[in-house]
Amino acid sequence: MSESDTNDPEADRHREKMEKRKAVQDAEVAGKTIEKGLLIVNTGPGKGKTTAGLGLLLRALGHGWRVGVVQFIKGAWDTGEKHALKAFGDQIEWHTLGEGFTWETQDKARDIAAAEHAWAKAEELMADPTIRLVLLDELNIALRYDYLPIDAVVAAFRARRPDLHVIVTGRNAKPALIEAADLVTEMGSVKHHFAAGVKAQEGIEF
Repeated sequence: MSESDTNDPEADRHREKMEKRKAVQDAEVAGKTIEKGLLIVNTGPGKGKTTAGLGLLLRALGHGWRVGVVQFIKGAWDTGEKHALKAFGDQIEWHTLGEGFTWETQDKARDIAAAEHAWAKAEELMADPTIRLVLLDELNIALRYDYLPIDAVVAAFRARRPDLHVIVTGRNAKPALIEAADLVTEMGSVKHHFAAGVKAQEGIEF
């Protein structure tokens, strides 16, 4: 017996409501016709900015894309994702070029040199026509401390080929980058286990 045969007014109202909702959604989807490479920025004080970027990276790999990763800060971290993604072989180019957070190196000239080296690799990956998505992890940190010129970085993003997707992560995204981006997600910190004294744990933070 179908739902329409139950003589249940509440079920009928729900079905009618969902039919209208579907019509609105279908019309909205049909109106979206542009296909382009996106500049995606994951920022904010909350946990999960890199994790979200890696989720998109995994989705792209699942579709057979070649992808690239440049880590601007997390030089010393031996992360689970780096090991897991080795299984994709030359479908992924992974470059960890940072030397740790700036408060760890305490050497501005060294930090600038590392950021410039990482950015050169990022430009190389973005210029590779076989790569369809590039994740620039913690680039926002390098930009925040002016280790790289924001105008030059934004100009490079604007000049990238039309089908290339770029993901930028890190707190405190600069206004010029937010303005240039197609998608910006600010992750808030509602509650964090660090505040309760829980240390960074394998499989969760790295």
